[in-house]
Amino acid sequence: VKKLLTFLTCLYFLPQVCGSIILGVSIWIRVSGAQQVSACSHTSTIMFAGVNLLIAVGAIIMVLGFLGCCGAVKESRCMLMLFFIGLLLIVILQVTGGILGAVYRSKVELAVNLTLEANVDALQSTTGVYKEFQETFQEFERENKCCGLLTGPKDWGENFNKPSSKICQCELENPSSSDLCTKYQDRYIYKKPCGKVIMKILKDNLVIIMGISFGLAVIEILGLVFSMTLYCQIGRK
Repeated sequence: VKKLLTFLTCLYFLPQVCGSIILGVSIWIRVSGAQQVSACSHTSTIMFAGVNLLIAVGAIIMVLGFLGCCGAVKESRCMLMLFFIGLLLIVILQVTGGILGAVYRSKVELAVNLTLEANVDALQSTTGVYKEFQETFQEFERENKCCGLLTGPKDWGENFNKPSSKICQCELENPSSSDLCTKYQDRYIYKKPCGKVIMKILKDNLVIIMGISFGLAVIEILGLVFSMTLYCQIGRK
């Protein structure tokens, strides 16, 4: 039993390490994602819901790892059982969330497209109410070399033809020879709609989130097995 206790005491540091990694990666996705898709607040909300959940899971796992370490060192069956129950609930939530995410992925894409369509009205507005949004989105276009949300320059409506307008303007040195640019109304603009860029950002981050969730589930299941083994060993002493 002592050898098992020593081994499991070391093992219970693993959830804390994993929790720290998850917390770090999730915060990084949260911060970098906010910068990338802040031009479409409703779209970013869809992605950040999953990221925020992962941040919470990472923090909880760190606490549970500490609880498991204390339970192993002090040979406390109560602490080990709390660790087991808490970890079991997290595993169930993670697996359920991952399965639902995979099953309803197409519906998520549909919701994102509907959100993008709603934001087209904000791009076409000439009242000045959405001026800040339009300026932010133009910066997004420059950084990601894209134009509009769904149909390119047409998404900007009358704003595209304003005097001295640089909306969607291709800023490459040789726009005529670049696959990223095309000629539209006597000026070169970026060819790719920004909706595709936003969707790619969302999908890439969702893949990272799901990969971390399922990978962590394997480690958590090992933690469940070892904690219950130790719980039973202590009970036999």
